[in-house]
Amino acid sequence: MSAAFLYGLVILSAIVHPVWNAMVKSSGDRALSMVMIRAVGLALGVAALPFVDWPAPQSLKWLALTAVAHFAYYALLIRSYELGDMSVVYPLARGLAPVLTSLAALLAIGETLSAGQWLAVGLVSLGVMALSLGAGASRAAVGFALATGVTVASYSFLGGVGVRAAGSVLGFQACLEIVTGAGMVGYALLFRRRDLLPYARRHGRRGLKAGALSVLGFLAFLLAASRLPLGPVTALRETSVLFGALIGAVVLREAFGLRRVAAAASVVLAITMLAALR
Repeated sequence: MSAAFLYGLVILSAIVHPVWNAMVKSSGDRALSMVMIRAVGLALGVAALPFVDWPAPQSLKWLALTAVAHFAYYALLIRSYELGDMSVVYPLARGLAPVLTSLAALLAIGETLSAGQWLAVGLVSLGVMALSLGAGASRAAVGFALATGVTVASYSFLGGVGVRAAGSVLGFQACLEIVTGAGMVGYALLFRRRDLLPYARRHGRRGLKAGALSVLGFLAFLLAASRLPLGPVTALRETSVLFGALIGAVVLREAFGLRRVAAAASVVLAITMLAALR
């Protein structure tokens, strides 16, 4: 696969990610909404497993760590959306990730970037974080959003390293979907059993759509992360905040003034730099 095609997959991931996040944010029960999304991933993972190559044994520790990071992400994201607007939480949570992922890749696996790439990664993070300033940015919402950003960086780095060690992108994701899906369904059966089936009956179609988008988006990211530097890939994926901010403003009726337009422009500039630099 060419680099251009892989970066195109990252853009696809950036488009679909805020869509299913908006579904979680606007749902009546965000925890059960996340359970349904991961239940779809579980079903798809089980269905795919007989037809894909199993991940190599050396990747299993990375798969387990990626799953733990995802569980922390789900919990913190749900709490963040309970405290703040999507146009606040989403940019903060996603904007911190590229810099942290780039630093982790540099320190842990020696993955180096050019000065221009570092500048572009920094511009993405600064731009998307500036998108979150202003109305609706309570201290608690910002704190939980930043903590969510740490988990985003964690699962991006761990998943990127894991899929490279696995030797099979589809096999790695299928196993990851099974582990995270089983964990979330197990949580619902233990603590939300009475609410689970009624919620599934009312919102099953919505959960199916959101789950399919979640699986598709992360698959696109893993395919790109298996071949390209993790820092730029994560930074490009976090341009999802442009789409997330648009959804927040148009669909969820959240504020999006001139300052956020300027911040979005800096993200677009950074995207252009990442596309031009090698």
